[in-house]
Amino acid sequence: MMRSFIFKGALLNILHARTLILLVIISFSNSVFSQIAPARTWTELKEAITERVNAQRYPLTGFDPKEVTQILTNISSLDRDEWAKSWMNSGNRLFLEAKASEANDKEKARELYLSSWRYHSFGAWPTQNSAGKVLAHAKATEAFRAYARLSDPKIEVLRIPFEGREITAYLQRPTGTSKPPVVISIGGLDSYKEFVVEQYGPGYLKKGLAYVAIDMPGTGESPVKIDVDSERIFSRVIDALQQRNDIDSQRIGLQGVSWGGHWAARMAISEAKRLKAVVNWGGPVHDYFQSDWQIKALGTREYLFDLFEARASVYGVKTLNEFLAYGPRMSLKDSGAINKPTAPQLLVNGEKDTQVPIADLYLVLKSGTTAKEAWVNPTGGHIGRNKDWSDAQIFENVITPWFAAKLNN
Repeated sequence: MMRSFIFKGALLNILHARTLILLVIISFSNSVFSQIAPARTWTELKEAITERVNAQRYPLTGFDPKEVTQILTNISSLDRDEWAKSWMNSGNRLFLEAKASEANDKEKARELYLSSWRYHSFGAWPTQNSAGKVLAHAKATEAFRAYARLSDPKIEVLRIPFEGREITAYLQRPTGTSKPPVVISIGGLDSYKEFVVEQYGPGYLKKGLAYVAIDMPGTGESPVKIDVDSERIFSRVIDALQQRNDIDSQRIGLQGVSWGGHWAARMAISEAKRLKAVVNWGGPVHDYFQSDWQIKALGTREYLFDLFEARASVYGVKTLNEFLAYGPRMSLKDSGAINKPTAPQLLVNGEKDTQVPIADLYLVLKSGTTAKEAWVNPTGGHIGRNKDWSDAQIFENVITPWFAAKLNN
């Protein structure tokens, strides 16, 4: 009887302890969420989108303000499938117009396919967390492939075997040169490889640079989620480029923007010998991955909506606790990698960035033994942008001249 009594008492204590642990976890989660600014209401989001499209600011660069106004009138809530459907309606109409134009006016068809991609892709933005958004992303990809097929210079769809799967990317080469240098250009959390082609492709070509546009891990068509060795997909791309005779495999650069900048930081270290120039444009390195920064940053109004959902999806996690626990493993400081020799680097961001801490840029700048260069906008937000410096201006006036100087010699 004594043993039975003691056993029951111990069992009750264990159950009581587990209950307390569960209550602590719930309390912690509620406390964390209480520190995050509430998401925009539909009315607030509608106003923010209207302001951005009128100013032609990310992520609505190139969109027709009148078309966007009409789309927004057909949405009445934050329901993700309702959102996707309304944007797809415009994308579908433009896609059909493009198909009808192909026979007689390929240039018009090409531009219509690109417009179709824009609206479908924003229907899938920032992450495909509903059935409607998954469909929107598939339609966006279809429209962009049609645009690429009609493009001049040719946009080649690369399909590179990778660990039983496939890396999908786009390669475009400038005209007038047989073996140009090439930049591997990595998209961000919500700016996939198609966005890279549209926004950055012309700038690379203008400087005589070929480029490969590719999704970062956890987004678009990437074959892997984010983990400490996911940069191996980019090393595989370098392998494939070195097998080609239509680019100069001895002059390879790499750019990562926003979250994609993290992979630039990693690749500058892991491929220090094969890369001749690396641009980390606003990428996370250490402080970004800490819970205190994330709790603060998840409430930023620089981002339109579903920031937590987008950030969690690239890790493959669902809950806030899983997300906060996963992040620190990606720190380049804690792993000691930050102090290793690197390829030549240009670090770019804004001092007032609310999405990626500027401290991460300074950490890279001051670490290791390799000299680095930096461009910091003292009043700039994420990736350095503000009313005086748009994304396009930074790219055209800061980044591509640097690449040209490093790779065209």
